[in-house]
Amino acid sequence: MRFVVFITAPDEEVGANIARTLVEKKLAACVNILKVSRSIYSWQGKIEDHPEVLLVVKTKEKLFDKIVQEVEKIHPYTVPEIIGFEIKKSAEKYAKWWDLSVLQD
Repeated sequence: MRFVVFITAPDEEVGANIARTLVEKKLAACVNILKVSRSIYSWQGKIEDHPEVLLVVKTKEKLFDKIVQEVEKIHPYTVPEIIGFEIKKSAEKYAKWWDLSVLQD
């Protein structure tokens, strides 16, 4: 099943490192890095307000746990945001490319 994972990172350099790692290991077909993001969140009793980048990872649901393991090894955050969503539909040609670009069964 096709799956998209959102991951936030503190800056574009960290995001690009994560993206390259996931694509090189065939855990992702593609990773988009969205540069304009501002996160306001509660952390250790304080309200934080920081710029971040958002990674949009195209993968398969079966690879989610491996993605979490890889990201947790290299991500600078103690608790990185890594959340996944099932993709119900996509363009057929794009879906075929996506399927062929990640680890196979």
